[in-house]
Order: sequence, then C-alpha cells, then structure tokens
Amino acid sequence: MQPKVIITCAVTGAGDTVGKHPAIPVTPEQIANSALEAASAGATVVHCHVREPSTGKGSRKVEYYAEVMERIRAKNKEVIINLTAGMGGDVEVGSGARPLDFGPGTDCVGPEERLIHVKELRPEICTLDCGTLNFGDGNSIVVQTPAQLREQAKLIKSYGVKPEMEIFDSGNLWFGKQLVAEGLIDGPPMFQLCLGIPWGAPYDTETMAYQKNQLPEGAVWAAFGIGRNEFPAVAQAVLLGGHVRVGLEDNLWLERGVHASNGTLVEKAVKIIELLGTRVASPDEGREILKLKPRK
Repeated sequence: MQPKVIITCAVTGAGDTVGKHPAIPVTPEQIANSALEAASAGATVVHCHVREPSTGKGSRKVEYYAEVMERIRAKNKEVIINLTAGMGGDVEVGSGARPLDFGPGTDCVGPEERLIHVKELRPEICTLDCGTLNFGDGNSIVVQTPAQLREQAKLIKSYGVKPEMEIFDSGNLWFGKQLVAEGLIDGPPMFQLCLGIPWGAPYDTETMAYQKNQLPEGAVWAAFGIGRNEFPAVAQAVLLGGHVRVGLEDNLWLERGVHASNGTLVEKAVKIIELLGTRVASPDEGREILKLKPRK
C-alpha cells in the first residue's frame, strides 16, 4: 500500500443527476463551496466540471471555470485543482437510417477549443480521456480519436499542466501507455481507472487488478467505481497500491437511503484508508507524489 493516499473528490460531473439528489452543485458558487467542503473533509484534489446554472446541464464556459477556481482559491490556497477536459467530445448519433442527423446532445469540438479553459486558467491537473466509448444504452458516444488525443496531449504539455489519463477500457490503457512511450506525457504518468460506466470496463476485483498490472513502471494511479461500488473500489485501490476517487459525480449515496454530500463521501473514504493502516496525503504531499510543477 502507499504510505500516503491521494483522495480526489469529483464534485459534480456533467451527468443527469439534477433532480435525483436534493443538492447537486450546479452554479459556480455551489460547485466551489462543495469543493471546499470536500477539501475540509480531507480531499487532496478536487476535480471540477461546471454546469449551466439555469438548466443544470454540463457546460464548457471558461467564465464558469474561472469563477469556480477564484472562489476556491479565495478560501483555500492549498487543495489541488483538477479541471475536466472531458466536455466537447459528445456525439448523439441519429436514429434509424439517418445516423448522421446528430441529436441535441451533440457537442463535439476540436482539441484547442476543448482545452481553452485549461489554456486560460492553468489548473495544476486536467483530464485526458484516452479513447472513444459507447456511453450508456442510447445513441450517445464520447469521441476521442488517436490524432485528437495526441494533439490534446501536446497542448496540455505546452500549458505546463499535468494530464490525468482517464481509462474507461483496456484499449484506453493501451493508448495511454503509447502516449507515454511517445514522450507526450511527462513523468510520472498519472492514470485514473474508471470502472463501472456502461459500456466501458466493469467494476470488479479482477478488472482493477488486471488494469493495475498493465500500467507502465513508475506510474501513479487511482481508481474509482460508480454507484454502490464506490467504497469497495476505495478499499481495493488502496490494497493494490493505488490512490482513490469519490464524489457526487460518481455516486449519490452515503449508504442505503441516505443522500451523500461531497464532504461525507470524503470522510468515509478517509475512514476506510485509515482503517486499512495508511493515511491520506495532504495537498502538498500530493504535489510531491505527482511531481507537479511549482505553483506561481
């Protein structure tokens, strides 16, 4: 096990969770306050999406990200901020004989536009989804081609930001390792094993162990399971020598019938980590583990 375990809290995501929970963070102020709650509970890293305040739908607006970062930093200058770059690859394929009649859920842009908030705001970490995925049971797919991903990796590197490679299936991991081999990812490479999202890699003990054993030497890695698998995944990742992620992006419940907050999810993860005999990394210890560039 790691002597110091990084906890990432995924604060809100972009999924259709508004209305399924009484307090999903939607506005920049709510997202920042929820991130601060998670940091106070022990999170090393806060992973932030933004949403349209009027609808709760996922957004890519730079001004929302800027407000979230400003509000976090006004009260907490230590927690590591990780901004998603997962938005902008969504395609809703048309039904029946008209697959090219893309639906209203389509939001597909080029690498530079997809990373404009990262360029403008320079968080310490941003995500890099490492492949295309059938996302759920409908006609939605998330598109990241090899050429797009190489360009995104080059841009992220030029911005001085650490990419967290999101691994949704075994082919994603293969390609992430290729990015490392091509020198497009500065060491140590950082992998997030994302388990249980239909139709990517399932959450089970064998899948996490398999993916962990395929990682390149010296990689820093974390894993998460969604829904009821969130806390079993915390325990398993720690036992396998990895780091962990929890948060309302991945799971809405603290236990059966009890809605969670980001703070209570982090508190439960802290308890599991400590019961297993290790401890949570502080933000500065997380920076050392990840070899983040010095902050200005």
